[in-house]
Amino acid sequence: MKTVSQLGDLRGKRVVIRCDFNVPLNGTIITDDGRIRAALPTLRALLGAGARVTALAHLGRPKGRIDPAFSLAPVAARLGELLGQDVKFAADTVGPSAQATSVSLADGEIALVENVRFEPGETSKDDAERGALAAEYARFGEIFVSDGFGVVHRKQASVYDLAKLLPNAAGELVAKEVSVLSKITTDPERPYVVVLGGAKVADKLAVIDNLLSVADTLVIVGGMAYTFLKAQGHEVGDSILDESKVATCHEYLDRARATGKKILLPVDVVVAEGMDFDARRAVGEVSVVPADAIPSDREGLDIGPESAKAVAAEIAGARTVFWNGPAGVSEISEFAGGTRAIADALVSSEAFSVIGGGDSAAAVRAFGHSDDEFGWISTGGGASLEYLEGKELPGLAVLEGSN
Repeated sequence: MKTVSQLGDLRGKRVVIRCDFNVPLNGTIITDDGRIRAALPTLRALLGAGARVTALAHLGRPKGRIDPAFSLAPVAARLGELLGQDVKFAADTVGPSAQATSVSLADGEIALVENVRFEPGETSKDDAERGALAAEYARFGEIFVSDGFGVVHRKQASVYDLAKLLPNAAGELVAKEVSVLSKITTDPERPYVVVLGGAKVADKLAVIDNLLSVADTLVIVGGMAYTFLKAQGHEVGDSILDESKVATCHEYLDRARATGKKILLPVDVVVAEGMDFDARRAVGEVSVVPADAIPSDREGLDIGPESAKAVAAEIAGARTVFWNGPAGVSEISEFAGGTRAIADALVSSEAFSVIGGGDSAAAVRAFGHSDDEFGWISTGGGASLEYLEGKELPGLAVLEGSN
């Protein structure tokens, strides 16, 4: 892939850049600006070179309809604060406001247009519909820079089709993401430990399948652990369970034993009657039980202290660690202990640590850790997982194929 540094003299050039500004919001308040900060190196390079930059991005899933709840206006304000300069904001995506705002830019100025997912063509399965919208985006510039790694696994108008219409390059973020993920996929320093959590085991099965041949240890935590515990024959009560994947999990456990790999599962679990997520509190008594003795009327909502110690010990002995997905419902204090223990272990470890996924990244920041305490915090949850699965990512392939 060509990079920004290979684009030559950019002074006066109109550059359209795809960023990933899909940040969590509480009303209009950005609760984690990590993805905005991740875009700063490329944006500063372009603006410092005198380019006239029009940024495209999405927020949430408005499903092709204008929804003020998903407006990028708060992002434009925060981006301006971080850049230390005005960010012009267009009230539409490809309409009169966007076109006029983009054309008005002087050298070293930047504009952000409204949420690309307000346009039905952005995520359309119809190539022609996406292509027509991409042609509208192409009017914003003469060069395209792809820097939204969180969406490169999507064949979408502002990610894939636009790259086919303009000379293109990967931004610094995308180039760094590819470099880091390539290393931990093909040539990790060993021992290599992968920690996978989150709610749905189905989302991670392809990653497990691929990484069983790459990683030395797979640590399974979070909601997905209960399907593995069920595969071992244990009662999991009211915990999250994907009954359709129990046999697959059993096969992975057998495969790990046969190939000398380790799959580490929880040995104890924090349980309760349930939780009230909106109120951020547990429902009923909170207790710790052995992972093979979960009461039938209780829900597992975090790993227990002994499991946390075991995971921390595994991380302490590693040279490379990839972590995707919390160990429990970390937004609720009673169920945050396991996730906090993983974050603390990574900070204390000498391993090269990579955190993938917005939930994990938001959790470590909520615990008070800074990004520079880890080797790399990936901005692409789904994209990083698909990369680790060995899939071809359309938003990367189109860059490689056109240069």
